[in-house]
Amino acid sequence: METISRREMLLSSTSLAGLAPTAAPGSPTPHGREGSRVERKLKVVVVGGHPDDPETGVGGTIARFAEEGHEVFCLYLTRGEAGIRGKTHEEAAAIRTAEAQAACRVLGAKALFAGQIDGATEINAERYEQFAKLLGKIKPDIVFTHWPIDSHRDHRVASLLVYDAWLKAGKRFALYYYEVYSGIQTQHFHPTHYVDITQTEARKREAVFCHRSQNPDRMWKLHSLMDRFRGTECRRKAAEAFVRHVNSSTGLVL
Repeated sequence: METISRREMLLSSTSLAGLAPTAAPGSPTPHGREGSRVERKLKVVVVGGHPDDPETGVGGTIARFAEEGHEVFCLYLTRGEAGIRGKTHEEAAAIRTAEAQAACRVLGAKALFAGQIDGATEINAERYEQFAKLLGKIKPDIVFTHWPIDSHRDHRVASLLVYDAWLKAGKRFALYYYEVYSGIQTQHFHPTHYVDITQTEARKREAVFCHRSQNPDRMWKLHSLMDRFRGTECRRKAAEAFVRHVNSSTGLVL
């Protein structure tokens, strides 16, 4: 009998897994590998420090989940208040909120905002509690968040808030980390999982370009290179890469 490595098994499939909360810890539910489809609609949350983070890091994967009929939320920790030179916080927030909502429409996701302020995000007992309650209301099956070793403080805050909420929830949802501006912001990121975004890359690009105030040409230039590099790693044209928390109860079959 031929032995198939875990990596070979992951690479041999081109679909996302459905996640069954009732499955044994660590047990993925295959999706697409045998031609089957997930029967239960999943709730997927992608947490980002600012408008454009979920789109640049997870946009192709978001589009794939949405196309398969799952409910996807982009949960922005801030509204990008400090992100437009020459604009007040209120003006920038209005512009970037509209950009995020437009991007979510492109990807088939829903935009939510956690109420913190760009450049002044906080981690304390109150913020931990607020964020855990917010995620608890959604009852997600899968959450993607920033990798915690990141040069941007807001990204680190988002990551730690999700991690604390995951612990409070008894590790009931699957926890994955994603990268943005690798080498510039995300550091020491070594993927455990890949998602083939060859078919959804165009939608990702369209979503990124909804963020007109953020120099989307520059954002896309770097992230499209990242997508090509990650695609090369998993023998696909374009892919997004993730790190699954080792204690996460469920996983993706890619």
